[in-house]
Amino acid sequence: MEIIRSNFKSNLHKVYQAIEEADFFAIDGEFSGISDGPSVTALTNGFDTPEERSSPDVKFVCQSSSIDFLASQGFDFNKVFRNGIPYLNQEEERQLREQYDEKRSQANGAGALAYVSPNTSKCPVTIPEDQKKFIDQVVEKIEDLLQSEESKNLDLEPCTGFQRKLIYQTLSWKYPKGIHVETLETEKKERYIVISKVDEEERKRREQEKHAKEQEELNDAVGFSRVIHAIANSGKLVIGHNMLLDVMHTVHQFYCPLPADLNEFKEMTTCVFPRLLDTKLMASTQPFKDIINNTSLAELEKRLKETPFNPPKVESAEGFPSYDTASEQLHEAGYDAYITGLCFISMANYLGSFLSPPKIHVSARSKLIEPFFNKLFLMRVMDIPYLNLEGPDLQPKRDHVLHVTFPKEWKTSDLYQLFSAFGNIQISWIDDTSAFVSLSQPEQVQIAVNTSKYAESYRIQTYAEYVGKKQEEKQIKRKWTEDGWKEADRKRSNTQCISYTLQNHYYRTNSFTATSAVGKRNLSPTQEEAGLEDGISGEISDTELERTDSCAESLSEGRKKAKKLKRMKKELSPAGSISDSPATLFEVPDTW
Repeated sequence: MEIIRSNFKSNLHKVYQAIEEADFFAIDGEFSGISDGPSVTALTNGFDTPEERSSPDVKFVCQSSSIDFLASQGFDFNKVFRNGIPYLNQEEERQLREQYDEKRSQANGAGALAYVSPNTSKCPVTIPEDQKKFIDQVVEKIEDLLQSEESKNLDLEPCTGFQRKLIYQTLSWKYPKGIHVETLETEKKERYIVISKVDEEERKRREQEKHAKEQEELNDAVGFSRVIHAIANSGKLVIGHNMLLDVMHTVHQFYCPLPADLNEFKEMTTCVFPRLLDTKLMASTQPFKDIINNTSLAELEKRLKETPFNPPKVESAEGFPSYDTASEQLHEAGYDAYITGLCFISMANYLGSFLSPPKIHVSARSKLIEPFFNKLFLMRVMDIPYLNLEGPDLQPKRDHVLHVTFPKEWKTSDLYQLFSAFGNIQISWIDDTSAFVSLSQPEQVQIAVNTSKYAESYRIQTYAEYVGKKQEEKQIKRKWTEDGWKEADRKRSNTQCISYTLQNHYYRTNSFTATSAVGKRNLSPTQEEAGLEDGISGEISDTELERTDSCAESLSEGRKKAKKLKRMKKELSPAGSISDSPATLFEVPDTW
């Protein structure tokens, strides 16, 4: 079923129902992940750290190669802009709700206007000399309206925002009762004010009508974010294939900007999506690694139809035609998400064959798949296969790696010539003047470093020295930043602005939407699974779904809930470990 701007609102209840009934969600954003400047391969190298790989720049750009690729796959660019569903991130939603709240708070009396401008007062306002004639003319027209027995409405000519503000302020104290004021738009998007004669009952009715319209406009603006919030609040498993960029873009676009610190990013991500699973990492790990040669999504889907796997049989709900895998629709986000879900089911069911007795169906709540939770595949990193969202990342020694700086004119052939005496090497470019060079024998590293001591055009250092200097530079920068903030705070304190500073401090501390502990969650195994399945029902009530229409909790609240959920899992898990426990049958390895 295709949902676009025109039918989103009418079908939202179906989406909520599907979220409530789902066992898991498969996602694909079809984000291009394009870069501004060098190619992706130039911006990434095999010795990136997880922190370096999780630092995208925030730009809206069109890269010709990406546009060509999407066009070749039948991507409809007109549909994106004409029929795309709007959305807001959490800060934008918070600001919009504050604007609506501020307008409503101004209507705080029986005679208050239904629509007023900020700074409305109940006393005469100071009108600039060049605007007095304009306001006098407006007042004169309103006097005529009130004295007329035939006319009930007065449409003023379109005017500037400042003039409308003066009108609202003037009418607020001059005519506390008997009129209703609101701003409308012409077909040319010009704003004008309409003044109506009303009694108290009619005024209240119009206020309620306007309030309902504002709420509808607000929900329309929040748009697709309501779906993302509902998925996040469900706490259910979210699956993707090579999904790091999908997760990063989703958090950034629908919640808040990504933090620069990797640990903050991990905490933020697990607050939004407490359970993630990457099918590319799953397929690259035992027991699948030896029997799956190609982990690209299209090839993986084909391989999982063959022995020893048993592909699931899919029955579409009535009125919801399914994709047909026989006619591939690759790189359409919905289709890619669909076959990602099929791949997960096939691999999860295969894990059941290792049990005694074998289990044909393994659900998304099974402990068998827990080792793959919250580990996102990292592409083009030689010795760190995944980003671990729930703990420290792998720390490879890299004692065979050198960091080399050289003139901009150098090419790959120059580096091969420089290290020709050291046998096979591997080069990973960082930028135009630096690269990582890995040697086949770690004991040769110091020899290579010594050769550059007296060199003028290039410099070689060990990877450990390179990392140490980067950390030192980062600490110096952090200290400078902290000192700068301390000095700024001291100055603000002297000018009695400290309260404003605290209120407007980096908004992520008070505007982050986190996953709420939704529905009934029973972490103890069910009888049917005989200790293999946890009993997380994942049900979400209508109230909880509607709660996604408002700004959710702050980041601090999200952190508390994330930690509480982790404590619950820890407390309800059996103490110690059993050698034949299904959860220990499959482990994502610490080394690759």
